[in-house]
Amino acid sequence: MYRNLLVHVPTERPARAAIDASVSLALSCDAHVDAVAAGYEETYSVCPVGIDASAAAPTIYEADHELAMERANVALNAFSVEAKGAGISFRCRPVTGTFAEVASMLGPMARVHGLTVVSQPESKHGTFDNRIPQELLLRSGGPVLVIPYTFHGAFCAARVGICWDGSRAAARALRDAMPFLYQADALTTISMNESGTVPEEASQQRLGDYLARVGLPSKAISLDVDRANIQSAILSLAADEDLDLLVMGGYGHSRLQETILGGVTREMFRSMTVPTLMSH
Repeated sequence: MYRNLLVHVPTERPARAAIDASVSLALSCDAHVDAVAAGYEETYSVCPVGIDASAAAPTIYEADHELAMERANVALNAFSVEAKGAGISFRCRPVTGTFAEVASMLGPMARVHGLTVVSQPESKHGTFDNRIPQELLLRSGGPVLVIPYTFHGAFCAARVGICWDGSRAAARALRDAMPFLYQADALTTISMNESGTVPEEASQQRLGDYLARVGLPSKAISLDVDRANIQSAILSLAADEDLDLLVMGGYGHSRLQETILGGVTREMFRSMTVPTLMSH
């Protein structure tokens, strides 16, 4: 199982989902957790009118930094309470900076952890915290476990669905999820619109054969749906099959292309209802 986890604890929106999932996961697999929370600082291009810039700038920056650090520590205190109660090994690290600075710090952090845990963005909260999950997915070089913001309680991946389109990103997610797959009670491979779009050598049938050879029997479900409805079809199937976890590649197309044309990754971030492991 994963022995070294990183969790991003939000500071500007509810953190319960990320805290509950990371602490319970660490407890179940005897893992260490590094918890990081970011206090975002403003970017000042001009000094407020009527204030001596040379005298005021240090005071403004220092006060902004102190408030940002306070927000980060408050979020980490909430994590610490739960982690201590569970008796897990953990360490907390508050960071501050502009969004760009924070993102440039968190990406490298994630690269030296086996799994990064984040909570799903919440559209009703206008915050930089909503952008961190996507940044970590693209920058981490490893798996990111996205927890729905409505999640609470213990995380358990007994029934896992593997979203498969034969792509490089899907194959990466499959390998990154192996610790979960070997611990699961049941696996389901999910293929959408496979005919004519997936190479024969990477078909759902070949995936099933591979999983069986490594001791992971699976059930296959194949659906034909419009591209615009792929995400909703996956979530509907997850509910029907009572899945605890989805595994899928993230941003198989460029993020700009997904933003303009729409994409499964973007829509999944918006409306996921089940924890989802993504790899890019």
